[in-house]
Amino acid sequence: MRKEIATTSKWLLVISAVFLAISIFIPIWRIELDAPQYPEGLGLQIFSYKLGGDVAIINGLNHYIGMQTLHEENFIEFTILPYIIGFYSLLMLFAGLKGGRKLLYSTFIAFVVFGIIAMIDFWRWEYNYGHNLDPNAAIIVPGMAYQPPLIGFKQLLNFGAYSIPDMGGWLFIGAGLLCLIAVGLEAGWFTKWIKQKTTATILFVMLLSSCSNVKPDALVVNKDQCAFCKMTVADIRFGAEAISTKGRIYKFDDLNCMIAFNKLNEKIMMNKLFVNDYEANNQLIDATTAWYISHETIKSPMGSNTAAFSNKDLAMNKGKSISVETVSWDQINK
Repeated sequence: MRKEIATTSKWLLVISAVFLAISIFIPIWRIELDAPQYPEGLGLQIFSYKLGGDVAIINGLNHYIGMQTLHEENFIEFTILPYIIGFYSLLMLFAGLKGGRKLLYSTFIAFVVFGIIAMIDFWRWEYNYGHNLDPNAAIIVPGMAYQPPLIGFKQLLNFGAYSIPDMGGWLFIGAGLLCLIAVGLEAGWFTKWIKQKTTATILFVMLLSSCSNVKPDALVVNKDQCAFCKMTVADIRFGAEAISTKGRIYKFDDLNCMIAFNKLNEKIMMNKLFVNDYEANNQLIDATTAWYISHETIKSPMGSNTAAFSNKDLAMNKGKSISVETVSWDQINK
C-alpha cells in the first residue's frame, strides 16, 4: 500500500521542481578570470544549453598557450542536459502531487546520482581542457597545465581562476536540499535528531560555520610576491594578507601595500584582512582588531614604518619607548 507523504514534503518537492525548471534557462556555473591586464576580469558562463560571457576573448587567449577553443557544438551535454533537468523537474513535480514515500526516496537517490555524474563529467572536461595542449602553441611552459578548479580558486600563471555555481547552479543545489529535507521529514530524521530545533536553524548554523572557516596562508620570505608593488616579501614582521569573499589570497610585503591595493580594487570584496604580529614569529592576526604604532625608526619595506601587535599592552609599551601613541585599525586605514 502506498504511503502518502506529508503536505510539507509535497510543497518542498513542488518548489524543487520549479527551481529546476528555472535553472534550465539561466547560467548554471561560472568561471571568472582576473589578471593585471584585465582589471575588469573575464567571465565564462555555462548554461544548460550554451556558453555565455567573454567566450571570444578567452578563446583568443587560449590559442596562444595551446588550449582548446570553446565551441558549443563540441559539447553533447548542451544537447541533452536541458532535457535531463526537465525530466527531473517533472519527476519531482509528480512526486509532490501524486507520489508516495517510495517515489520520493527513489527520486532523491536518482537526483543525487545524476549530480555526482554531472560533476565527474565537468571535472573530466576541465582536465582535458587544461591538459591536452597544442605542442605548436606560441607560448609553452614546460610541465604547465591549465585545468581550472572544479570549485574555488586556482592560480594559472598570471591569471586567477575562480569557479563557482551561478544562479542556476544554486537553484539546482537548492532543489536537492529541499528534496533532502522532504526525505528527512518522511523518514523521521528531524524528530530523532533535533527534537525542538527546526531544520532551517540547523542548515543555517552549518552554512555559517562553513563560511566562517577562513584561514590565512603563512607568508614565505624571499618567495611570496606582493600583490600591489610586486616586490618579494623581505621582512616577515611587516607582511600582510587579504582573503576575498571568493577565497582568493592576496599577499603583501607591507601594510601600506594592502591598504593601497584595497582602495584601488574596490570591486574585489575582501572577507578577511590580516597583518603579521610584530612580536611573533610569522603569525598573522586579524588586521581589524590589531593595534599599531608608526615611527620612522620602524623600518618597513615600503615605507609604512608601522608595526602591528595583537596585544594592546605590548603595542603601548613599544610606543612609549619611542614616544608615539598606539592607534587602532580605523585610524590606520583612512
